[in-house]
Amino acid sequence: MKRRMTALLVLLSAWVSVAQATTQEDVNTFTLDNGMKIMVLEDSSIPNANMYLFWKVGSRNEVPGITGISHFFEHMMFNGSKKYGPKMFDRTMEAAGGANNAYTTEDITVYTDWFPANALETIFDLEADRIANLDIDPEMVESERGVVQSERTTGLENSNWRTIQEEVKGVAFRAHPYSWSVIGHESDIAAWSLEDLQQYHKTYYAPNNAVVVIAGDVNVAEVKKLAKQYFGVIPAQTPPQAVRTVEPLQKGERRVFVEKASVSTPNVMLAYHVPSTKHEDYYALDLLNTIFSEGNSSRLYQGLVDKQVASNVVSYLPLSFDPNLFYFLGVANAGVDAEQLEVNMIAEINRISTEGVTQQELEKVKNIKLMNFYRTMQTINGRANTLGRYELYFGSYDKLFSAPEAYNKVTIEDIQRVAQTYLRKANRTVGVLAATEGADL
Repeated sequence: MKRRMTALLVLLSAWVSVAQATTQEDVNTFTLDNGMKIMVLEDSSIPNANMYLFWKVGSRNEVPGITGISHFFEHMMFNGSKKYGPKMFDRTMEAAGGANNAYTTEDITVYTDWFPANALETIFDLEADRIANLDIDPEMVESERGVVQSERTTGLENSNWRTIQEEVKGVAFRAHPYSWSVIGHESDIAAWSLEDLQQYHKTYYAPNNAVVVIAGDVNVAEVKKLAKQYFGVIPAQTPPQAVRTVEPLQKGERRVFVEKASVSTPNVMLAYHVPSTKHEDYYALDLLNTIFSEGNSSRLYQGLVDKQVASNVVSYLPLSFDPNLFYFLGVANAGVDAEQLEVNMIAEINRISTEGVTQQELEKVKNIKLMNFYRTMQTINGRANTLGRYELYFGSYDKLFSAPEAYNKVTIEDIQRVAQTYLRKANRTVGVLAATEGADL
């Protein structure tokens, strides 16, 4: 026990050391007159830099009729603007030695640029052009609409997770926009109008709806100059309307069956309502998630895979602006039916509610969190991404530096309490994915 505690304290010290160094030496923030917040981390260890643009728009900002439109802009933002025409964004960046990526979630859309530090002004120019002057060309819209429609179909065909999660979300949420998938409904994808797209871009790609993080071999004074020159001239817009819908309390277990002929063995998904990331229970829930499914010594692996009930089992707790779902997915082993898999998954989950966890288990997952964080904060990419995510999901990037203490304060009693509070039958939605439904009862 003494050696484990010593290891934990060493890791905690390393985490705090890295976090404090970043706070004291690297993080500089300023806000342009148009409301765009920019965070800068100077690090000259390598001659590279990155720019993360976090846009506060995701599928939660959509309404029936335009679902999937947030994800669609992840495509459109690369397809031409006033200065840089179709496909020129990628070509110009690659010519400067850079690369990029993008992703859309329920809450945010993020664009990432990685580049040699001497290409910083080129990146500012590229990003400013597509923010201020995106060309929503009818022909390009139809081309990308087809790409997204194909992506939706292919994704559901190839991913059992996506197939079952889409149905589980639709049952677990009756009111909140988390009820639909990020890619949207098929009929809505086919129906977006040019006016829908133009208004959505104007509203959500306004500078006052963004957080920008720039990290690497850059100078704060130069970043401020370029930010004012390229981003500062883009006008702010009326802030988007807040998402006002609050999901009603679930008062009983809900179930859904999904038939998919290509499934070789049944999949079972369990989803429990949990609070948003800003809630004080987040840290205990996050550690509980790790206890359930991190590695071969995790509860679900030992209780299901080792006993040959499941061939694979995972748990997933998303970062989230609003209350969301804590997911568990099991894939049945050969010869195991859905009912047997479900019973065993629930038994393993309930065991923590009734018996709790050991101090050793909790120390182990705290060590995992600390080591993962330490590795992430060693790179400019990891620091930029982590700062932006804390700024948005936790309410301020400052929360990053109190996170070690928040994790360390979690007790075995806290773990059992959150399991008892949220992992209850009445708070659960069950999804079964199988080739055939079987006989009616």
